Amino acid sequence: MGLEILLSESGKDNDIFKLCDLVRETSFSIHKFHRHGHLEKVYENALAHRLRKAGLYVEQQFELPVYNEDGTILGDYKADLFVEQCLIVEVKACRDLGDDNIAQLLGYLRSSKIEHGLLVNFGAIKLQVKKFVLSNA
Repeated sequence: MGLEILLSESGKDNDIFKLCDLVRETSFSIHKFHRHGHLEKVYENALAHRLRKAGLYVEQQFELPVYNEDGTILGDYKADLFVEQCLIVEVKACRDLGDDNIAQLLGYLRSSKIEHGLLVNFGAIKLQVKKFVLSNA
């Protein structure tokens, strides 16, 4: 699946869901092969590699600006993966996702003004993927 299919001008809402599905399916494939037990960086690299092989634009440790409510840039943070310049993917390798992991991603979405994010945990026996949408409207 290439960029032209995922990010066509018509149906952008549908495109983001297709993109999330592709990230989810790719994550499952990685988890099936590598299982749990590796460091977070191994899973981040594997996911970035496979998404790039699928034709997606993926940036690792991408610096996103953090905005104040008045639009002032306060600094930046590094997203594990920034896919197609519209999706933040935070990769974890822990036993279970907790409220602090969710709060981290929601904070990133809010302060960077990015609307869609995925939280992917490879560290559990079963892969955990949570999607978040934070509308700026």
